[in-house]
Amino acid sequence: MDILEKIVADKRREVALKKQLISTSSLENYPLFERESPSLSANLRQARAGIIAEHKRRSPSKSVINNGLDVYKVAIGYQKAGASGMSVLTDGKYFGGSLDDLLLARSVVDLPLLRKDFTVDEYQIIEAKAYGADAILLIAAVLKPAEIRTFSELAINLGLEVLLEVHNLEELNNSLVPGIQMLGVNNRNLKTFEVDLETSRQLSGHIPDSMVKVSESGISNTDAILNLQGFGYQGFLVGEHFMKSGDPGKSAEEFIQNIRG
Repeated sequence: MDILEKIVADKRREVALKKQLISTSSLENYPLFERESPSLSANLRQARAGIIAEHKRRSPSKSVINNGLDVYKVAIGYQKAGASGMSVLTDGKYFGGSLDDLLLARSVVDLPLLRKDFTVDEYQIIEAKAYGADAILLIAAVLKPAEIRTFSELAINLGLEVLLEVHNLEELNNSLVPGIQMLGVNNRNLKTFEVDLETSRQLSGHIPDSMVKVSESGISNTDAILNLQGFGYQGFLVGEHFMKSGDPGKSAEEFIQNIRG
């Protein structure tokens, strides 16, 4: 069993337990559930830099990135830096995140928030809405095409946007669903964890113009972004580069200013 299969198996067990503890009807009564979400895709289309700045404590590939930062300060720093949105890892076992991180970020910024997790059940989409997310991640490598359609339709009906993540052309061709706002190309091979920006370049021409193109993983300098913008990318998910610094907000600000020139 590779790491992705392990993560998904653990996630299914986690969600099954959560469903026994908190019902979907309870989640739908959370105060944030009725909140109108700002558009991450619109922000990316309008931005010069298009940075989705990520809060991530650790990962299976890098172990600990930064466990000592206050999510409040990180979120405020990202907003001041001019990020177009913020990605919040909510997986606990493998990434050290939680839904509390999402809630805390929501309490201090009005940036569009992407709940980044391994979505395997409709319950998690309702949960994301209840905890203040504005967008969710759907990973083609862990979902069937029918699940992507069902999950994306639910998210859109709830007022959430969808970032569909693919790793290769086969996933892209099998996963496209009308209405999904953003297509993310993950430059990291989830089986080997090797990173290659060429993945984004190769897939760029196959992404419909109706979707915002987002490049994910391995982006650590402005030259990479300027290059990928030439291939039509308007969004760039950057986490590790910011989080490994002592001040992610300041790191993001300098990064974004360099892109803007």
